[in-house]
Amino acid sequence: MTPTKWVRIWNERLPDVPLTLIAVSPTEAFDVLRSGGADAGFVRLPVDRTDLSAIPLYTETTVVVVPKDHVVAAVDEVSAEDLADEIVLHPLDDTLGWERPPGRPAIERPATTADAIELVAAGVGVLVVPQSLARLHHRKDLTYRPVTETPESRVALSWPEDRTTDLVEDFIGIVRGRTVNSSRGRSPAPAQPKSKRPEAGGARRKPAAGKSSGKAAGKPTGKSPRSGSGGAKGAKRGKPRRRS
Repeated sequence: MTPTKWVRIWNERLPDVPLTLIAVSPTEAFDVLRSGGADAGFVRLPVDRTDLSAIPLYTETTVVVVPKDHVVAAVDEVSAEDLADEIVLHPLDDTLGWERPPGRPAIERPATTADAIELVAAGVGVLVVPQSLARLHHRKDLTYRPVTETPESRVALSWPEDRTTDLVEDFIGIVRGRTVNSSRGRSPAPAQPKSKRPEAGGARRKPAAGKSSGKAAGKPTGKSPRSGSGGAKGAKRGKPRRRS
């Protein structure tokens, strides 16, 4: 596993809660979870759902690990039938659940995938594994190619069902891509209160266009006064008297 992205998001969202990574072998992972050695872990399906919860994440590509000068290195992809004449190593910690691996079996099964990688480098045989394990045990003298018509390994996030804490829920949310404000998150952002509409009669209505709302200071009447602002409406002018 390469959980770099999820660890980065965790440190951004919960900087005061340290996240410690523990590397374990596939055969140890479930025992570590059950014993409380880890709060959650990335495992390979199937998972015993009696006491563990699990969320499937993705399916890995299956590859064959070979020496760099092997004939398989010259192609982009091979099938299981193409390995019929090869000695295919089958380690005891195999994660693909083969009923019968392709090719010819070795005299003995290697104890671990790491041991099988060493045998591949020594030219004893080839190894079919999930791509992440080929990357984990990468060597300069080895390479790998995708293999079709073979079992695939599915990766899941698992944790003890009776210890589904708030922090475990936080981590599940990060792995599943939930945003910090997701409704399923532990601490969603508080909703902003909606502005209330005024009750009927609680505020004056705006006047309709062209209608007066009562007294309006400085509102024009449509008539221009002749002079001044205090003259009586309709008042007649007297004739000037002649001087004798």
